[in-house]
Amino acid sequence: MNPFISIFQLIVLIFSVIIHEVSHGFVANRLGDPTAKDAGRLTLNPIKHIDPIGSILLPLVLYIFNSPILFGWAKPVPFNPYNLKNPKRDSGLIGMSGPASNFLVVIIFSIILKLVGFISAPFVPALIIFLNIIILVNLVLGIFNLVPIPPLDGSKVLFSFLPAGAVKIERFLEQYGMFILLFFIFFGFQAIIPIVLALYHLLGGSLF
Repeated sequence: MNPFISIFQLIVLIFSVIIHEVSHGFVANRLGDPTAKDAGRLTLNPIKHIDPIGSILLPLVLYIFNSPILFGWAKPVPFNPYNLKNPKRDSGLIGMSGPASNFLVVIIFSIILKLVGFISAPFVPALIIFLNIIILVNLVLGIFNLVPIPPLDGSKVLFSFLPAGAVKIERFLEQYGMFILLFFIFFGFQAIIPIVLALYHLLGGSLF
């Protein structure tokens, strides 16, 4: 992979996961929980959000193994459900806000990609590549985080819809979620690739 493209991917990844996490904190604050705000996490400053494994080590390993796309995460933004007026519903909204922010980025830059197609200039081919990377990275982040396995956002959305009698299912997933997630990453991640690529091509993506 071109090292300049890899560096750009890493920059896009870092700021995309930061936007993702800040969105959680922003929505939580609007719903009555100032935990993230009080912790100084409602900022785009990378230092506040970088996770050594998810933001540095994993992207580096993916680069070494020549992965076509870099992937990772930031430090989760804390929130306290006891500060929320409706903890069950609001936790789901907070969970959904992260992927929603990634999909919003996808929509904005897909529109820009369409508009760039009407421009004739020497810089356009490079710009198209950069726009494609932004779209693809955010699609992967948004869709992956909707997988309903703790600690991913999809689990919070799922729990907000489960009836009160399903507390055993919720506790089981929370207890073993990390093991299930690791299994999914190694053996089930390929299942979301067709979804990512279908949406990517629908939005005008052209790198793959």
